[in-house]
Amino acid sequence: MKTPEIVVITGASAGVGRATARAFGKRGAKVGLIARGRDGLEAAKREIESYGGEALVLPLDVSDENAVEQAAGEVERAFGPIDIWINNAMLSVFSPIMEMTAEDYRRVTDVTYLAYVWGTLAALRRMKPRDRGVIVQVGSALAYRGIPLQSAYCAAKHAVQGFHDSLLTELIHDGSNVRVVMVQMPALNTPQFRWVKSRLPRKAQPVPPIFQPEVAADAILWAAYSGRREVNVGWPATKAIIGNNLVPGLADHYLARNGYEAQMIDEPEERGRPDNLWSPLPGDAGAHGVFDDRSTSVSIEMELNKRRGWILGGAAALLLAAITRWIAARTQSRPGPIKTPR
Repeated sequence: MKTPEIVVITGASAGVGRATARAFGKRGAKVGLIARGRDGLEAAKREIESYGGEALVLPLDVSDENAVEQAAGEVERAFGPIDIWINNAMLSVFSPIMEMTAEDYRRVTDVTYLAYVWGTLAALRRMKPRDRGVIVQVGSALAYRGIPLQSAYCAAKHAVQGFHDSLLTELIHDGSNVRVVMVQMPALNTPQFRWVKSRLPRKAQPVPPIFQPEVAADAILWAAYSGRREVNVGWPATKAIIGNNLVPGLADHYLARNGYEAQMIDEPEERGRPDNLWSPLPGDAGAHGVFDDRSTSVSIEMELNKRRGWILGGAAALLLAAITRWIAARTQSRPGPIKTPR
C-alpha cells in the first residue's frame, strides 16, 4: 500500500488553496493547512477527512517567518517528513498606482512574495538534508505581464518568478534532488474578488476567460509530480506570457485601452466594505467566487500540456512516416538506367 503524501498548503482556507487541499485529500494525503481564517481551515479539514485523508489546522499569518517555520515543525511532528510544500497564499489591492499607500505595497509584498520565501526556506531546511521533496510556487501569467490596477500583486508575482529561477539554478548547482516548479495561473473564480481591498468605482472581476479553481488545483497536483520547471495553466496564461515576450509594447497599449474595464463589472463597489488585507474575513467562503455561471471547469490547453510528450512523439512519428513515404515515392518515380546495346 502506498504511503500517503505529506503536504503543506499555504492559503488553504479558500480559493485555489482550498481546491488543492480537496484534491490531495482525495488521494488520502496528510495535509498541513495554513491560512489566517480558522473557519475556512476547519471546513477544509472536515472535507479532507471525509475523503479519507488527514489534516492539521495551522492558523497563522504567512508574513511571519517564525510562524511559518514553527508550522513546518508541527506538520513533521504530527505526520512525518514533508513531501510537497505548496506556496499559494496571496493578497492584492485593486487601485491606481497614484492612490496606493506604502502600507498597501508592503503588505501585499509581505504575503504574496516574501511569504513564498519563508515557506520555501522552511521546506528546504527539511528537504535538502533528506535530498528529496517538491516545492510548488503558485504563480500567475501576471508574473510576466503586469496589468493596470494591480501593481502590487503583479510586482510580487514577478518577484516570485525571479526567486524561482534563482532557486532552480542553485539546486542544480548543488546536485540536489529537491525539485521546484512554478505554476502560472489564468483568471480564476475565487472569493478574492469580493475580499480584496479596492479603490475601483465598480466591483472587480477576473479578466475573462475565467476558470474554476479546480482547474488550478488539478494543475498544481499534476505539476508536483511532473518534473517540469514551469507549467502554464490555460491558453490565456500562455498567450499573455508569449505575447509579452514578443510584442510587449503592443500589450502595453492594449491594456491601456482595455485593461481597466476588463477588471470591473457593471455594479458599484461598496465604499468602506470590509477587506482581508490585514485580517481574515469571518466565515467559510469555500473555493469558488461569484462567477460560476461564467467559468469553465476544464482547460483544453492544460490537458494537452499534460500529454506533451505523447503529442510530440506522435507528431514526430507522423513526420517521419510522411518523409519515408515521400522518399519512397520519389525513388519509385525515377526512371531506371538507360541500357546501351552491345
